[in-house]
Amino acid sequence: MEKMPSGSTIGAGNTKKGQSREGQFPKVILWGCPKSFNNGKIGSMDFGFSILYENGPCLAVSKPSGVATQAPPGIDSLEARIKAFLHERDHPSHEVYLAVPHRLDRPASGAMVFATRRRAAQKLSKQFENRTVKKIYWAWVAGTPDPIEGTWRDSLRKVYGKPLAEVVPAEHPDAKPAVLHYRTVAAIDGNSLLEIELETGRTHQIRIQAASRGWPILGDFQYGSTTAFGPPHDDERLRAIALHARTLEFEDPASRHLVLVVAPLPEFWPCVPLAASPSNDIK
Repeated sequence: MEKMPSGSTIGAGNTKKGQSREGQFPKVILWGCPKSFNNGKIGSMDFGFSILYENGPCLAVSKPSGVATQAPPGIDSLEARIKAFLHERDHPSHEVYLAVPHRLDRPASGAMVFATRRRAAQKLSKQFENRTVKKIYWAWVAGTPDPIEGTWRDSLRKVYGKPLAEVVPAEHPDAKPAVLHYRTVAAIDGNSLLEIELETGRTHQIRIQAASRGWPILGDFQYGSTTAFGPPHDDERLRAIALHARTLEFEDPASRHLVLVVAPLPEFWPCVPLAASPSNDIK
């Protein structure tokens, strides 16, 4: 039964070495909260996120669903929460610097990486631009994809002025190629759990590619789901969809170690037996 343990401590017992990139640097597999203060809390103050990895200017966290990655000043966001946490914990003499090299949709949850210094931010951003960051997502979808594993290739465009994406012909002037690879790892009650690796990173890519084939992500009413997911909220902005950034693999800009962080599943996700999968092999 899958539930990645939470509140685990990173240390000698929880750090594993794998093959190195080009034989130079080891892969360090890390998950959970590395230190007691790294649970997004300081005393009785809960900042609403969990830290998965922290090394110098590199910070990886688990984003909860219903929280925007970024927002205008004065509006709640993960960026604002992290800045408030770092300010309260470190008491810097200057304004907290936090770079956001990638995004995760508001209703989705899971692993994200940030930088607290400009040079580290440049190095992380370059990795995303060069598509060397490996991103694995888990998603519950309605129905059973056929075939049960494969590759989806589409041309997508972001709808101007709206938080929407759509599939368009390849010759459309705004079309951008979108590619992902998926495999079905579990099924229950007519729904399927997919493990997805993104090859490109387009707006709402997983959501629109799944929905356009008739398998919308549970809870994603914006793209055709008819099934609620997660805790109910009157404010639709706080509602979750069944999309979780399970793992994120990147090169630490300071140590140059290849780091793999695994974001524990939210408590409200179904707990089911899984077929063998790379991210399920991480213990």
